[in-house]
Amino acid sequence: MRQIRGLFADPVLGVLGLLGVLAVPWFLTGAGGSLSSWAVQCGIDLANLWLCTRLYRLPGNGRHGRRFWAAVSVAMACSTVADSYQTMLVVSDRATAQGSTVQTGLVAAGMVVVVVTMLFHPLGGAGRQRLRMWLDAATVLTAVAAFLWYFMLAGAHLGERLASAVTAAVMLLVTFGLIKLIYSDSAPFDRAPGIIGALGVTGTAVCAPIAMMLTGQAGSPAMYLAQLVPCLLLPVSLRLQERSNRRQAGPRVAAERKGFSRLPYAAVAGTQLLLVGALPTIGAGIRIWGVAAGALISTGLVLARQQAAFHDNERLVTELGAGREWFSALVQQASDLIVVVGTDDMVQYASPAAERVLGVVAGLPAADTIDPRIHLDDRPALDALNRELAGAATAEAELRFVQDDGTHRWLHVIATDLRDNPSVRGVVWNSRDITEARQLQDELRHQATHDVLTGLANRVLLQQRVRQAAPDAPISILLLDLDGFKQVNDGLGHHAGDEVLIAVARRVTAVLGRAGTVARLGGDEFAVLLPGADPDRARVLADLIAAAVAEPIPAAGTVVTVGASVGVATGPPADAERLLRAADEEMYRTKQARRTAA
Repeated sequence: MRQIRGLFADPVLGVLGLLGVLAVPWFLTGAGGSLSSWAVQCGIDLANLWLCTRLYRLPGNGRHGRRFWAAVSVAMACSTVADSYQTMLVVSDRATAQGSTVQTGLVAAGMVVVVVTMLFHPLGGAGRQRLRMWLDAATVLTAVAAFLWYFMLAGAHLGERLASAVTAAVMLLVTFGLIKLIYSDSAPFDRAPGIIGALGVTGTAVCAPIAMMLTGQAGSPAMYLAQLVPCLLLPVSLRLQERSNRRQAGPRVAAERKGFSRLPYAAVAGTQLLLVGALPTIGAGIRIWGVAAGALISTGLVLARQQAAFHDNERLVTELGAGREWFSALVQQASDLIVVVGTDDMVQYASPAAERVLGVVAGLPAADTIDPRIHLDDRPALDALNRELAGAATAEAELRFVQDDGTHRWLHVIATDLRDNPSVRGVVWNSRDITEARQLQDELRHQATHDVLTGLANRVLLQQRVRQAAPDAPISILLLDLDGFKQVNDGLGHHAGDEVLIAVARRVTAVLGRAGTVARLGGDEFAVLLPGADPDRARVLADLIAAAVAEPIPAAGTVVTVGASVGVATGPPADAERLLRAADEEMYRTKQARRTAA
């Protein structure tokens, strides 16, 4: 409603509407004649030229749009010069209402420029969509040609037929170009202004000859009126397009078109009615009338059936499009990563979650394999997943996916084999990011197997490492207890004692390196597991550890010294409990000996 009020408030459209209303009584009453007709036509041409140049200057037309409006401006300039020349001829009483050769040539030249521009304008679309556009345009064009032939060319004298053929041919080509652009996806104008302009172009070629044929005279008031009214449609269409362009911000966006157009079917129906209307002129008998009626009814039934089928197809396409939009919205907003891997192990599709999960800006690129994205340590798990998938429809695994910045994220992958599905032909990976859960799980596992204060292994992890040791190789267990730690803890406080324990843990770990496992069993008691170590090597390491621990330790703003009593036991992993007791006994013997010596 607001747009309709805006149309009535537009001054240009208001003037054009008023001119059309005043032209009816002016020419029908005989007040207007040839001079008035050509003078008004000159004014319309100037309005068209002004509007076309304004459209050309508007931003957002694009290269092809500016070229189109430049061509139309050239055509309107040619029409202005042609009709001005014709007006001067009428004033000098050297011409009648009919256009001269110069006027016809200038108009035709300008229209040829428009035709060439429209024929080379990009159509958009591809494949069968473009074929449908050409078929629709050809159907409408054929119907227009039939009407032009019937009302303009057929039955006229040879001279009149040749003279009218020039204008008819040019207008037919212009109409064809406009129809082609109307059905395309890249028209430089909207559909409504385009249809109004096409009607105006066709009307300038058809209406005046029809009026002359019906009235039987060339200079009748009806002919003047029929010549001017279609011409008024051109500036109306240009003004509507200018208003539409000014409402749009930025480059033009192709309007969403219906799945089918009724215009080609209306053209077919019109030609059928034209055929029936032409039958009385040839004195057709009852047999011809029966055939014509049957053809008309059959065509009508086919058109009705086609319209019903198109409506059903449009409804199905709408429902399918809504379903696709719904599914696309789910995929766009889904936190899970969906990847489709083809039979050649190439990535066929990756959902938008790839940007968030993997840090890939535009998703996993096509023709890229999934293997480089898997952490090297998880390649065996990937191979196990593929082997399981070979014998089952689905398989699961937890894998680390490497991001572009080198970091990784844990994903729980559910792979579904859809390689036999012709719509997919690949393996669908539904992956959920479990990085935080794995981090929490790892943290809890670390807390369960490590000492909180020193970060060393605890008794649980020590026992696990013993069970993991090779059963046919000996192990050595070192058990050490700090001497003098109680005095530090009681004299300087627990904070100083914690600093001593941390320092001892670091020193023992530095001496041991990767040779074994250092564990804190509790209090100031530590254990060392040496897989595959013989007794002599174990005692050498025990002496090195005792020497390292005996070095002064900074704690609580002062320097303290503690000692280490170390017990060593060697034997098979199956006797781990016995080895711990033996090492404990030797440690106490060593501690007692150190006290006696002191």
